[in-house]
Amino acid sequence: MHSDRYGKADVVQLKDSVVLVTGANRGIGAAFVAELKKRGAAKIYAAARDVSTVDGDGVQPIELDVTNPDQIRSAAEAAGDVQVLINNAGISTGASLISGDLADIRREMETNFYGPLLTTRAFAPILKANGGGAVLNVASALSWFTFPGAGAYSASKAAAWSLTDATRLELAAQRTHVVGVHMGLVDTDMSQGVEGPKITPATLAGAGLDAIESGRDEVLADEWTVLVKGGLKLDPSERYEQIFSALGVS
Repeated sequence: MHSDRYGKADVVQLKDSVVLVTGANRGIGAAFVAELKKRGAAKIYAAARDVSTVDGDGVQPIELDVTNPDQIRSAAEAAGDVQVLINNAGISTGASLISGDLADIRREMETNFYGPLLTTRAFAPILKANGGGAVLNVASALSWFTFPGAGAYSASKAAAWSLTDATRLELAAQRTHVVGVHMGLVDTDMSQGVEGPKITPATLAGAGLDAIESGRDEVLADEWTVLVKGGLKLDPSERYEQIFSALGVS
């Protein structure tokens, strides 16, 4: 549960709740939608840039590009009954911070950091009016380390981690619970061609929703993420030696 320093947000029960999921058309987002149905959510707004790609069975599709302020504003106006916001939409371009296309780097930051920032700002007053509720941000173990080819993605997810902490503190007064979800590889299109242990989208979604219902602030969804976060106390050289050793990189 929350400490008194944060204030105490009410634990949110997902049964009979109203939830909006960004990036709900596939992968982790679709898994959140499926798990919310199992838990008895009263209404699920399934947000995506192209609503034709959303499985509309039992959900309310809503057009939403999280980099588009006008669409975010329209979504907030259309979904004034939302009690839980799940910021799942994200991209990875594989851009290097030194040699990558600056437009790709900006696009990752716009989607992975400014996206959840803008949606949280738009829905915060709605959550307050509806009793506080919860925000869940899908971050990554790459919030805490990086490797060549993941520089832009890691930077954006590190920013999303800080965003999660900051909004948790800022929204405590209105009793909104903010959850950060971190994980290694998930078996989605984004991780195709990447070798290593992968958890299922359903496992990740279930862990995130469990955190909302139990009042936990942070989810470390797999052993890899536990290892990476545990290394933050080390000096950078020691930390990366541990990480690369675990990855089998000499």
